[in-house]
Amino acid sequence: MRVAVLGAGAIGAYVGAGLHRAGVEVSLIARGPHLRAIKASGLRVLSPRGDFEVRPYATDDPEEVGPVDHVFLGLKANQYATAGPMVQPLLHETTTLITAQNGIPYWYFHGLPGPWADHRIESVDPDGAVSRALPVERAVGCVVYAATEIEQPGVIRHLEGTRFSIGEPDRSVSARCREFADAMVAGGLKCPVEPDLRDDIWIKLMGNIAFNPISALSRATMAAICEHHAARQLVTRMMRETLEVAARVGSRPEISIERRLAGAERIGDHRTSTLQDLEKGKPLELDVITNAVVELADLTGADVPTLRAIAAVADLLNETRRG
Repeated sequence: MRVAVLGAGAIGAYVGAGLHRAGVEVSLIARGPHLRAIKASGLRVLSPRGDFEVRPYATDDPEEVGPVDHVFLGLKANQYATAGPMVQPLLHETTTLITAQNGIPYWYFHGLPGPWADHRIESVDPDGAVSRALPVERAVGCVVYAATEIEQPGVIRHLEGTRFSIGEPDRSVSARCREFADAMVAGGLKCPVEPDLRDDIWIKLMGNIAFNPISALSRATMAAICEHHAARQLVTRMMRETLEVAARVGSRPEISIERRLAGAERIGDHRTSTLQDLEKGKPLELDVITNAVVELADLTGADVPTLRAIAAVADLLNETRRG
């Protein structure tokens, strides 16, 4: 089995390291100092589960890799629309795209029966640009529960969690999902194949939709937000509104708000990916997290005043930085 990791940053490199350890032929597609360090000295993972080093093939040119069986997308969702030229050299007739992203995926309503079957979410897939770059029939969803950081070029710090839930948009348990999951498990990672990944999407989103924009606006870690009484109440309101939207599109994740808060507290003084992007001067991944849920609220008639307020201020922050 051949796997390419497109966007071998903190999460992508961690997945690639696990797959390489399982004996999979892995190619990491990265750039800059991180790429140079991997090519020179390999990739090192520092983890409470045990440190290890691997030496996978690494490049910045997908043409050097060629067609593979699975492409793990370690890109930010706001990079998907322009990813076509990087993805195309990696594809053969049955190549799978493992879309590991935060928030609402572009394939969300694909294969989902009901009043919004195949509905395109504009904030996630503007003018269909993402669907054209990443054909939806190739897509397998992935919800990432691991927390990692690039400690320095070529070194990944694994903080917490090893679970990467995957699933087909049409809710089938496919051979391609089982093949990828088996390789992940062999590499020491958890990779359940979920009959309906959408519940996992909303469970993860409950945290992202609250902690990510609040951390960017306040510069606070997840633990600091949880420990601040008023901020914790704000997070609770945002999670409650998110669950209402989820229910209106037919998903009822089996997790309480308190349990979701407890999971965030366990991660501790972790800077969310949005805060890390802010500190690095990168665009903030807000469209698929906050704006998409507000768009779904408009679609379904859900009342989400807290989400609207936070989404507006976070989007203003993003636009101001772009300016």
